[in-house]
Amino acid sequence: MNQVVEATALSVLADPTRARIVQLIRDAEGGRALVGRLAEQLGLRQPTVSHHMAALHAEGLVIRQPEGRRVWYSINPDEADRVTALVGTPAFAAEEPDWGRVADDLAARYRGVFSRETVARFLADSRNLLAAAGAPLLASRAAAFAASRLDALHRTEGNLSGTPSVLFVCVQNAGRSQLAAGILRQLAGDKVTVRTAGSAPAAEVRSAIVTALDEIGITLGNEFPKPLTDETVKAADVVVTMGCGDACPVYPGRRYLDWDLDDPVGKPLSVIREIRDDIDQRVRGLLAELIGASVT
Repeated sequence: MNQVVEATALSVLADPTRARIVQLIRDAEGGRALVGRLAEQLGLRQPTVSHHMAALHAEGLVIRQPEGRRVWYSINPDEADRVTALVGTPAFAAEEPDWGRVADDLAARYRGVFSRETVARFLADSRNLLAAAGAPLLASRAAAFAASRLDALHRTEGNLSGTPSVLFVCVQNAGRSQLAAGILRQLAGDKVTVRTAGSAPAAEVRSAIVTALDEIGITLGNEFPKPLTDETVKAADVVVTMGCGDACPVYPGRRYLDWDLDDPVGKPLSVIREIRDDIDQRVRGLLAELIGASVT
């Protein structure tokens, strides 16, 4: 039963706006907030915030506290631990990550490849980019993002093997690009290097995407939405865009594909399955071209 409850909460908080609302309420002075104030902080209309608040209240994650004509919202004390598990520790309660140690460990990993100064610069930039997107688990994700970018830079400089590299790009890097990347990783293994990015990344991959992939035996593992950066584009042999317009820079020597796919945001799981299966066929065709073998 606890797993079912947890899955329901995860589904409710998979929407980045709702997760952000919960964080704002929890971190607000006095631990409570008004819909109007939340709307101002989020840059949204009050009816939109009220709609999200109704979903959070129905799940029991927040409680209503009427005071005259105003209604305050706060985190349900019985759900505080669950909220922390799902959206992270409050910024004021968490200790500052040991960024020096993170940089030292990355520098040791890339010793002989990049200087510590270069590693530290990529780590700091990755940290800032993810923080701007409201990403949780900032230290571990910044380290992983920095490592991915450094690997891409190393490949661009011609120091890695000839393994083909594919970059999938969509707007939030939380739906289509993650579906495509998960399927390609599953089919190709280490025969293809797979990366993803978003022109305006969300904080988390949507739970419906995780479910749609799990149904066909694919896990996203530790993948998370990442911003689009130059080095990831330069390191790709093939760049596949999905609804992100002209956000992706164009460099000579890369193959660019634009896949016209429906956006899964707000779609029921039945429709997401159709999008997943459409992507699956496209990925199989691309993989056959990359490694010269049919993938059935």
